[in-house]
Amino acid sequence: MIEAWSMGPGTLEVPLSLFAKNRERLAGKLRNGQVVVLQGGDDISHYDTDIHYVFRQEAYFTWVSGVREPGCFFALDVTTKKSYLFVPRLPEEYEVWMGKLLTCSEFKKIYGIEEVHYVDELQAILKSLNPDTLLTLNGPNTDSGLTAKEAVFKGIDEFKVDNKVLFPIIAELRVIKTPQEIEVMRYVCKVSSDAHKQVMLFARPGLMEYQCESVFLDHCYRVGGCRHVSYTCICGSGHNGATLHYGHAAAPNAKMIHTGDMCLFDMGGNYAGYAADITCSFPATGKFTDDQKLVYEAVLAGRDAVVREAKPGVLWSDMHLAANRAMLEHLKKGNLLKGDVADMIKNGVNGILQPHGLGHLLGLDVHDVGGYLPHCPPRLAGPLGRLRTARALQAGMILTIEPGCYFIDRLLDGAKNNPEQAQFFNWERVEQFRGFGGVRIEDDVLITEHGVENLTFVPRTVAEIEDFMANGANFKKC
Repeated sequence: MIEAWSMGPGTLEVPLSLFAKNRERLAGKLRNGQVVVLQGGDDISHYDTDIHYVFRQEAYFTWVSGVREPGCFFALDVTTKKSYLFVPRLPEEYEVWMGKLLTCSEFKKIYGIEEVHYVDELQAILKSLNPDTLLTLNGPNTDSGLTAKEAVFKGIDEFKVDNKVLFPIIAELRVIKTPQEIEVMRYVCKVSSDAHKQVMLFARPGLMEYQCESVFLDHCYRVGGCRHVSYTCICGSGHNGATLHYGHAAAPNAKMIHTGDMCLFDMGGNYAGYAADITCSFPATGKFTDDQKLVYEAVLAGRDAVVREAKPGVLWSDMHLAANRAMLEHLKKGNLLKGDVADMIKNGVNGILQPHGLGHLLGLDVHDVGGYLPHCPPRLAGPLGRLRTARALQAGMILTIEPGCYFIDRLLDGAKNNPEQAQFFNWERVEQFRGFGGVRIEDDVLITEHGVENLTFVPRTVAEIEDFMANGANFKKC
């Protein structure tokens, strides 16, 4: 039997025991007589064509099985702790166009699952298990508003089905990572960190944003074996750095980078389904101006405050406010703001300069599940409502810490016309930052028993960035 999966020499070997441990954890939360049934992802066509999107497995299905093929089902018999994989029965012609048809015994060796059958045998095999209840997955993703795909198959109406029990249990288990999952996360964060560093060495005025994106994609795949990235790359330079989710189809990282631009590059690789999510902000020339340094160090002060204070038991909402306070204090010293920082937060100035939450859970989804499960603190009111979770931190969680400062015209105009907020801005100074864009610093961190382990390895201080970029394209003859 194969014991691990990898993308080849130099890439991480992911042990199949990682997924077996997840199955064990899940079974331990359920009761005898229950059988879990999950449906994996399917191939999706480009509209009405015979071309498919590159397949990516559904995250809960990955978590229990590690299976990479589409069209599969999975079952876990809680009584016996035995797992079953069901694969499509493909026609012989498949072998001509798509490659060797694997037998059920070969799938068993590849994934280390006790029994493998064809999907058309699913109903009969489940009947033979004589379950009291089938548990299917049904619940809301609080980031997207979409609902997890519930398993559906011919004959399911012959069973007693419960679609309420499973979701909160499996989602909560995904929040706390096992040691083996943490090793995969360490790997993908290191690969992504190194890719960001390659971009910093490559970047210079005169390049297109997408050319920097291509360097990141190349390193993650060629060196790290990451066929996928975890989300659409955000490569904003200059004013584009103030567009929080820049890089989409209407703004496809297609601006030329100019002297004087800050670059805000938010990109993360994906390995074995596990996501990294890292943002680096740096001057296109490799040297900070005084204004760039002021904004950058304000954001860094926010990041540093969270790294110092985050530990088990601390509320994530309190960490958001700690980052906001540190950033506003620094901007006040730089004469962009005035007045009492507590009053600024009371009046929502923090939400003008950083309209997003501090960060989010990270794992098999880049915005990982478990933020607002029924037993968790509910979403807060006001600007704190943008947080993707309000939970207390626990050892074994992996989250992003991503404070930012942006000069967004629409928000600045609103603040200028709101006397309760306008009083805190030195407008003559602030107006000089119109078109500046923004700065975001995003680290992926593991909560330990005593604090934080930072899984991100990129230059972070002004001095570190300038020293590192001194070896890059800005200072070499091209």
